[in-house]
Amino acid sequence: MTLDHFLLPKEIVIDAAGWSDLLLGVVVGALKPPDRRYLERRIPTASFQPPNFKNKRYLQDAVKIADEIIAVMRPDEETHFKISTAYVLSSVRLHLQELGFKVEKAEFTGELRQMVERGYVRWCSEVGVPEEVVNSKKRFWAMLRWVAEKPRLRESLVKTGWASWAQKWRKEIFKPIDLPG
Repeated sequence: MTLDHFLLPKEIVIDAAGWSDLLLGVVVGALKPPDRRYLERRIPTASFQPPNFKNKRYLQDAVKIADEIIAVMRPDEETHFKISTAYVLSSVRLHLQELGFKVEKAEFTGELRQMVERGYVRWCSEVGVPEEVVNSKKRFWAMLRWVAEKPRLRESLVKTGWASWAQKWRKEIFKPIDLPG
């Protein structure tokens, strides 16, 4: 038996954070064990705003990030990709399969999940979202209240392409009442 029989197959794992959050876009992170190479990129907020959201621009952006992951991490035909089940990465899974890579869906709760979540929190901090808002147990409501404090200034940071934003939440941020949560 050769030594390579005991080695784990080559793999690259990909996850995303921010998909269900009110603010900004999505952070996509890729980790290549065992050398621990990590690449992190952002799908911009504009991809989640009209008209880009309706056209699913975020899926195209995710594929561009996947191409960058390939260029940087240089997977070969033996490399397996484990990719989060997040919808925003569905185009990445398909794209990599079309390129001939082995791809499987995976749920992440460990180190990579924490890395991409930290990346999203860092992005929020960069645009001025207070730490207590981002770290709130009821983050959606905390973010909504924060936007409502200065709606004309902060609405540009919101995923305004969501139907619920146009139908409900946008009206709420301009009301002079306290939001729940």
